[in-house]
Amino acid sequence: MSRIRYTRRLPVVVVATGLALAVAACGGESSTDSAKPAPSAAAQLDAKADLSKQSLTVTVWPGYTPKELAEKAKAELKVSKVDIVEHDTNETAMAKLTTQAGESIDVAFVSGQYAQALNEQGLLEPIHPELIPNLSNLYPEATQLSYDKGNKFSVPYTWGTTGICYRSDLVKAEPKSWNDILKPPAWADKKVTMLATERWLALPALKVLKFSVNTTKDEEIAKAKELLLAAKPHVIYDDVTFGQKLQSGEAVMSEAWDGWCPTTDAKKNIKFVVPSEGSDLWVDTMVIMKSSKNKEAAHALINYILNPEIHSWAAANINYKVPNKAAMDKVEVPEGSLLGISPAELLNGEAAIDLGEASVKYTRLSTEVAAK
Repeated sequence: MSRIRYTRRLPVVVVATGLALAVAACGGESSTDSAKPAPSAAAQLDAKADLSKQSLTVTVWPGYTPKELAEKAKAELKVSKVDIVEHDTNETAMAKLTTQAGESIDVAFVSGQYAQALNEQGLLEPIHPELIPNLSNLYPEATQLSYDKGNKFSVPYTWGTTGICYRSDLVKAEPKSWNDILKPPAWADKKVTMLATERWLALPALKVLKFSVNTTKDEEIAKAKELLLAAKPHVIYDDVTFGQKLQSGEAVMSEAWDGWCPTTDAKKNIKFVVPSEGSDLWVDTMVIMKSSKNKEAAHALINYILNPEIHSWAAANINYKVPNKAAMDKVEVPEGSLLGISPAELLNGEAAIDLGEASVKYTRLSTEVAAK
């Protein structure tokens, strides 16, 4: 099973113009503001439209779809052209989609809370389910995502959770709590890694304190900061190579996204656990831009991707679960793989939602922790 590395979340070095400011640049307000603009009404679409007169431009993370997707989709859908452009992070995608440059994009892959932010600014076309019959392939749980219940403006592509990835042969006691990361025992000092990406940096501390991962309360974020500062001398921040560190023994425990925990390593000594305090549920989605002039073709592309033979590629090649039962039924799950985590287990996690302008509180938190 190949493992393609890419960054789908905010970069470790936080740029001042984050999600909230990117959205604000469109004239929008905080997603928590009651005065926020309403999403635009759905366009009238033609189920019998001649797709040969339409073309598609898709923005997606590198290596997140099959290399031959454009060629095969063009032939299958009979559209005139399919272009794939890439973005390395959600932030890069937002900078594109919330400016005039976004008018050239038909379909975008972004994480759930970013889809929510785009929709709140009226930038997304509502999903027309009659044009995507393969929505029936999704797990029922995939229609109950907190940022978009009923898949009204987005279609989930991959999903997963965050937990502790660890060397079962090197730990003296198997980790069960986020405190095992935040307050590592002496034998694990400087052999523990944490994620530095802002919302995931905060996650272990917020969960230990029994706060929401979406809290915007200053006093709760301040308490999380205290725990993170206390942990900092004893941990290493690593968002990309923690799997290699575990394999080499440089690390014995890591805060990790499930798909990047190398539990299928030949030595079978790497395990994954969701701590007792709970964790998150992350989702990457497909959305259609309101400005698209090719909306019928865009719906047809999403329907094509939801074919089990196409959608199963993501699970087989990037080791992330897909919320498509028909696709997952086609995937051979290797021994020790985390692909077997059930949808019900995933939904035990708390989904991160867009916090609008309040998201800068997490930018400030990560900056202050990094500076100490």
